[in-house]
Amino acid sequence: MTRVKGGSLPKTRRRKVLKEAKGYFGSKHRLYKSAQEQVLHSGVYAYRDRRQNKRNFRKLWITRINAACRNNDISYSKFINGLNIAGIEVNRKMLSELAIDDAAAFTNLVNVAKEALKSGKKVEKATEKVEKAPISASKEKTEVKKETKKEEKVDYSKMTLAELKNVAKDQGVKGYSTMKKDELISNLK
Repeated sequence: MTRVKGGSLPKTRRRKVLKEAKGYFGSKHRLYKSAQEQVLHSGVYAYRDRRQNKRNFRKLWITRINAACRNNDISYSKFINGLNIAGIEVNRKMLSELAIDDAAAFTNLVNVAKEALKSGKKVEKATEKVEKAPISASKEKTEVKKETKKEEKVDYSKMTLAELKNVAKDQGVKGYSTMKKDELISNLK
C-alpha cells in the first residue's frame, strides 16, 4: 500500500496552536504537544475567569459603597435596605460611581435611605426626592439630552432585543418577556 501524506493540513493545525501559545513560558510556546495542552488549559481558565471577573467587580463596588456609607455614618447593609424600602432601584456599579464622582448625590441617597429606615414604610415616589437633590452640571446636561431623545420618534428596528424589552417594561407592555423582536416592535408602536 502506498504512503499517504497529510499534506499541509497537519502543519497548519500545528501552526494555529503554536500561534495561540505565543508568549507562553518555556517549551509551552515551542513544542506542539505541550503548547496544545497549555492552550486547552488556557481556554478553561479564561472561561472560568470571565465569570469570576463579574464576582470580583461586584466585590469592588460593594467595598467602595461601604466606604462611602461609613463616611456618612451608616452601614452598607442598612443603606441598601433603606434604598429597597424607599423603592429606589440603583445597581451597585452606579452607586460606586456616585460614591467616587459625586459625593453630594450619594449623600442625598444616604439621607433618603435613612428616612426610609426611620419611617419603615415603602415609598412609591422616592425618585422625586432624589431628583430634587443638587446634581452637578454635567449630569444636568445628560438629563436634558435624555429628555430630548425621548421626545423624538424612536426607531425600534435598530434596537436590540434587550433594549426593546427594557422599553416595553417602562411602557408597561404585558407579556413583553416572552415576545419576539417583531412582536415587541409592533406593540411599542
